[in-house]
Parts: sequence; structure tokens; C-alpha cells
Amino acid sequence: MRLPNLTLPRRPLSMVAIALLCGFALIWSTPLLWMLVASVRHIPYGSTEAASLVPDFKATGEHFADAFAQGDFARWYLNTLIVTLGILMVQLVTITLAGYAFARMEFRGKNLLFYAFLLQLTLAPPILIVPNTLMIVRLGLYDSLPGIMAPYFASAFGVFLMRQTFKTIPRDFEEAAILDGASFTQMIRLLLVPLARPGLIAFSIVSLTSHWNEFLWPLMVTDSPDKMVLTVGLTSFVRSAEQAADWGLVAAATLLVAGPLLIAFALFQRQFVNSFLFTGIK
Repeated sequence: MRLPNLTLPRRPLSMVAIALLCGFALIWSTPLLWMLVASVRHIPYGSTEAASLVPDFKATGEHFADAFAQGDFARWYLNTLIVTLGILMVQLVTITLAGYAFARMEFRGKNLLFYAFLLQLTLAPPILIVPNTLMIVRLGLYDSLPGIMAPYFASAFGVFLMRQTFKTIPRDFEEAAILDGASFTQMIRLLLVPLARPGLIAFSIVSLTSHWNEFLWPLMVTDSPDKMVLTVGLTSFVRSAEQAADWGLVAAATLLVAGPLLIAFALFQRQFVNSFLFTGIK
């Protein structure tokens, strides 16, 4: 006897819903579209064509060339890469060890300490600027790239994420590794880290994005032009470009800063979503 198909049919989106989604997407993407058009359009001085969203068929790359010539983008890119990757490398170590401790080890006051650690997520970052600046000055790290990185070496969000990730890994794997004679370091490095890769990838994307876009803290702890990161350098560059009313140059410089993140998100958005789905966060 053949059983009837009990699968419910999928209801397609109505035309109204599709129109609303397309409308919201168009509104959200309008600033990006304007930057793309303005950055490749040849705009005469004082012209109002900069506000147009209609592409110019005579596209030009002179704005990008002028931006690189007038701003020290090579050094700003290098400083930003050093800061973001340096922070991430240290964070991956600290959040892995702390996340494992909160997920697997038993010690007095563990839950209380974990909740107190999570209280950092409720604090607005500007609240910590003054005490962090004073500490950086005392440590002799003011106006240096390590001074920008130091406050971010530990991450409450990362510890929470890795704790949830380790809780999804069965203890049988660890017990088998211990029976085979693996040390604690070998178990973490060769067993748990590969199994926790989705959580590490998800955190890495969040960390790189947030610190690439960080502006206020690098502005507070650096004075030298050769220590500027992209966001701080872009501000000084745009200020001079706005005085000349060269909006094509402003748009090109902005795309030079935001472009790597936009390209990375377009290429790895599926991996980003899948990483969070496998971290155990409900």
C-alpha cells in the first residue's frame, strides 16, 4: 500500500512581499550605489552631477589613482592589517582556553565568574576609553600599534561563543584522546580546535569586521600620521577633499576602505551564516 504524500506545499512569496523586499534592498543599497557611480564618474569641478545615480558611460579610474596619490593608503592598509590580524591571533588563543575552561572544567564560583565576565557585553565601549587610555599611557604604549591592540586581546563575546561551541562537542572525544596518551596541549590543538572550527571562523569574521571599522579608540591613542589606521586616515583625507568639493575623490577613498569588507562578505556570506548555525547558540 502506497502512503499518500503528506508534505505540505511551500507557499511562494506574494508579489507584495517581493516588492517590499526589493524596495527595502534598494533603499539600503542607495548610498553604496551612489559611491560606486560617483567614484567612476568624471565630475567637473563645481558640477552637481556628483549627486546623480545614473552611471556615466565614460567611466574613469582617476579618482582611485588620485586617492592613492594624495593619501598614504599603503601605510594605512598595512597598519590596519597589523592591528586587525594581531588582535585576532591573540584572541583566538585567549577565547579558546577560556571557553574550554568554562565549558569543561569545574571550579568554585565558575558560573558567577562567567556571568561577571559577560557583564562586559553590557558596557558601551566609549565608557572604557578613559581608563583604557590611562592604562595604555602607564604601560608606555601610547601612540603605538600595540597600544591600539592591547584592550582587545580578550573578548567576552568570543569566550561565550567558544563555551557554547565546546559544549556541543561530546566528551567521548576527549576521553579517547586522554586514553591514547595525548597531553592537554595536544588535545586542545589537535582535537578540539579542528572540531571547534565553525565557532572560530564565526568569531574571526566578527573580530576582523569590528576592528577594521574601529575609529574612536585608534583616534584617541595615536598622534603620529604613520600610526594611522584606515578609518582615521580616511577622516583626515575626506576633510581635505570636502574642502575642494571633490565628491568623486571622497567616494573613491571611502570604497578603498569599505571595499575589502564588502568583497569578503560577498564571497563568504554562506560560510558566515553556516558557522553561527553550528556553534550551539540558540
